[in-house]
Amino acid sequence: MCVKKACPVLQCPITKQQKLAGECCPRCTDRMKELHNIPGKCILARGFHPNGKQYNADLCSKCTCHNGTSVCRRNTCPVLECAVEYQEMSGLDCCPRCMRQAEVRSTCKYEGKVYQNNETWSNGPCRSCECRAGEIRCALEQCPATPKCRPNEKLVTVPGQCCSKCVENPAVCTVYGDPHYKTFDGKHYSFQGSCKYQLTADCVDNTFAIRVTNDARNTKHSAWTKTVTLKMGYIKVNLGQKMRVKVNGTRLIEFPYENHGLNITKNKKEGITVDTVIGIRLSWDGNNFLQVEAATKYKNKLCGLCGNYNNIFRDDLQHKNGQNMSDNDVWTFANSWRVGGSKACTRLQDEKKQPQKLPATCQKRFSVKCHPLTVGYTHVFSECQSHLNPQKYFEACAMDMCECPSRFCYCESFTAYARECQRLGIALPNWREQTNCTLQSIQQRTQMAIRQARRHNRKKPWRTHKPHISIPSEISHYSNQNFRSRDIQITNRTPPPIH
Repeated sequence: MCVKKACPVLQCPITKQQKLAGECCPRCTDRMKELHNIPGKCILARGFHPNGKQYNADLCSKCTCHNGTSVCRRNTCPVLECAVEYQEMSGLDCCPRCMRQAEVRSTCKYEGKVYQNNETWSNGPCRSCECRAGEIRCALEQCPATPKCRPNEKLVTVPGQCCSKCVENPAVCTVYGDPHYKTFDGKHYSFQGSCKYQLTADCVDNTFAIRVTNDARNTKHSAWTKTVTLKMGYIKVNLGQKMRVKVNGTRLIEFPYENHGLNITKNKKEGITVDTVIGIRLSWDGNNFLQVEAATKYKNKLCGLCGNYNNIFRDDLQHKNGQNMSDNDVWTFANSWRVGGSKACTRLQDEKKQPQKLPATCQKRFSVKCHPLTVGYTHVFSECQSHLNPQKYFEACAMDMCECPSRFCYCESFTAYARECQRLGIALPNWREQTNCTLQSIQQRTQMAIRQARRHNRKKPWRTHKPHISIPSEISHYSNQNFRSRDIQITNRTPPPIH
């Protein structure tokens, strides 16, 4: 709301009026001269006005003479929206007006840059300005209350924007152990093929493709991810054992590596990370744990062992021909994404062998080693269990321990669970040391597993196919727990027992 002060009517003409700096109303510049009163007349602005006559003292003042006294009314001019330099007087009008649009200056200058009329620009993340008829006007943006994000979202402040907002996290596909897969949409399954496979690829725009080579490591039934290959245009990145990295055939010695739209870093504690400009990120521990992150722009564009990324986990077992396969047809689904021919395989592929009885020591082995993944275990992962159900990871751990010749394969499931907890914002800073799962110890055990597998095959080939693992009832009690994770579906189903 604006209030305009009304100035008094002066006894001098407008040519003799002057407005001093800092004052609102003008003053007369001439000194007042004493005049004799004339009966029946009024003296104003050097004029004599008879009693009862109306006259104009100036353009804005109308006066009437009453018994020698001038009684005047002065028009109050409205507040204009344009700056003083863009106001003008016209003819016999009392009040100034804003210049017509064509007469107004069409540009503004701010911090050395010229802006056109009606052009807006940002002056900081929360302040926007506009050029209006040569005048700069700025306004501050008011942010609403901080939003509460859903489990698959995070709160971010987008560069150039003032207020924080929830954005969907990139989708993650995880490969670990004797290979277990968690797709972009959260489906868990296991597949022990020992060939080369398309893990995931952009099957719409063909911007990238990721392939994995699985190695049987001289076993008859198991497999582990041995190498990872990322193809992105004319760029090819190979991730191998012991954190070896090649770019277009040249092995990297120094890290970080920044070139060709890649940023490759090496961390002795967590392994190799490959960031790309196209929104794909790979994390590789140099042994057999792999995590692939895909930006949300790849929704409904991906295909391969990691699924189709459409937020529906039920259709992730999609054959290369487009047919959706059931959980009983994992082998058929996965082999449809096999690439590279038979030379890429390290073991003859056969899924139709019947499972045989496992050694009696198997359940005891995984009950002890996989115990940190049980609910209520107050050690290592307890902070995360109320947010992420560990059941699937426990089952993977149990399967790996019964398959692993070195008896130290529990670390792969621990790694996958810890990484998923970290994605949910739950810090587990010392889990590797607490579980004896540092990368160095894992690599040492890998070599031990290969050596023991060779002896194992020569002495006691006690099964030829992947069995169902029976989880002891005193451990498998997760269905009564209340978990908030959207990624793990809790069921009461128990795998069939071993006969």
